Formats: sequence, C-alpha cells, structure tokens
Amino acid sequence: MTLASTIINPPIKAILSTILKVDDSEVMRIPMQGPLILATNHINSLDAPVGFSYLHPRPVTAFVKVETWNNFLMKWLFNAWEAIPIKRGEVDFEAFRLADEALKQKKIIIVAPEGTRSYHGRLNKGYPGIVMLAIRSGVPILPVVFFGNENMKIKLAKRIHMTIKVGEPFKIDTKGAAFSKEVRTQVTDEIMYEIAALLPEKNRGVYGDLSLNKREYLNFSK
Repeated sequence: MTLASTIINPPIKAILSTILKVDDSEVMRIPMQGPLILATNHINSLDAPVGFSYLHPRPVTAFVKVETWNNFLMKWLFNAWEAIPIKRGEVDFEAFRLADEALKQKKIIIVAPEGTRSYHGRLNKGYPGIVMLAIRSGVPILPVVFFGNENMKIKLAKRIHMTIKVGEPFKIDTKGAAFSKEVRTQVTDEIMYEIAALLPEKNRGVYGDLSLNKREYLNFSK
C-alpha cells in the first residue's frame, strides 16, 4: 500500500458517504492481506472508489483498463492505488506478470470477470482470465459483490443505498483435466455463479438459474 493511498482513501470514503449509504457490514469477512483474488461484478464508475476506500487498509490492487491512464487525474488516482493496467481483448502477459508479483507480495487483487461495466447491474458473460491467474498462482478466490449503485441515475436527489456482500473462499481444482477451452469456460461459469448467488435475483443476469452451477472444479475446503 502506497503512502498516497493511505492519505486519499479516508477522504474518498467520506466524500462517497455524501452520495451513498453503503452497507459494508460484511467487509470484515475479507482477510486483511493476501495473497487473495476477489472475484466481483462490475456495474459502473462507483465500484472502484468504493472498493479501494471501503477495503482500506488492506493492500488492494485491481486490473483496470489501460485507457484509464490517458486521463491525468485517473492516472494519478490509480497509480496511488497501485492498480494494474490491462489491455482488453487480448492476453496481456505483462498485466498477469504484475498480478503474480502482487500476489507474491501478499496483496489482494480485485478481478471482474465480466471485463467491463454493465451499467444496468445485471451480470454479463464472464471471461476466463481470472481462471488462468488463479491456477497459475494457486491462491484462493473470494467472491465479493456490489449492488445498488446501478440506481445512480435514478436517485440523484438522495443518497443511493449500496451493498457489499462477501461469499465463501474456494480454490480451483481441475482434477487433472486438460486445461481446454471447455474447461476454462466451465470454471469461469462456476465462478460467475458464485458471484450471482450473492446478488439479488434481478441482478443475476445471464447467471440467473443458480441450479446450473455444477461446482465441479471449485474446492471449498479450508
């Protein structure tokens, strides 16, 4: 954690509290350090400041689209948070290298398998980058979700109720299966169903039928 993030997180949280009423009662269930991958949904621009400030003082980082660094203010902010720039639409080996280093430093990495904001708050299809990171590093995954901030445009006149929910940690165990495209897709879907299970039914999107979660490759043993 940088000195800059230690300085900016408390005032950012205070500012957010003027527009948000955040139920963060489950944040205490997130370990104070890694190595750990947080698998989350991605709704809008409130996710990042809420995640970094409400998880403070945990050593948190996250994958953030590389285009964010084109904006001077965003560049300064995400550098303070030690975020990892990632090129979307391709396998970004440098981003994964930085993620491996962060995990070795016992950091917590926030990963949104959807890859981009939904805005409407309903889950879109997940991508398998999180699977490759988890298998390479061998660290556990903890599903954590945000919801309520999809109402940002609706409730401009009053504080928005936003909730953070935390699931149960697990590791990926492919049980010797070849790491094929089909296996990567299934593991990704299993992770997304764990995310969906924490959300209200109306926010589960393409993962609305929780009975389809096979949990074939997820190991919940402590």
